[in-house]
Amino acid sequence: NPMAALFNRITVQGIYVGSVEMFAAMNRAIEAAKMKPVIDRVFGFDEAMDAYRLLKSGRHFGKVVVSH
Repeated sequence: NPMAALFNRITVQGIYVGSVEMFAAMNRAIEAAKMKPVIDRVFGFDEAMDAYRLLKSGRHFGKVVVSH
C-alpha cells in the first residue's frame, strides 16, 4: 500500500545490479573460484528478532542467516 508507506515514513530503495548476462557471469565466476560466503551466525526462524538485533548492532562479521 503506497499510502501506508508514505504516512509511516517507510523507505523503499532499489539498486542497479547489472544485466541478466552480468549476473550469470558473476555466478559462473563465483562457482569456478569455489567462493563461499563468510557466515557469522545462523539463527532459527523463531530467533529472527535476535538476528535482526545482531545486524542492527553491527557486531557481526559476515552473513547473518535465518533458517527455517
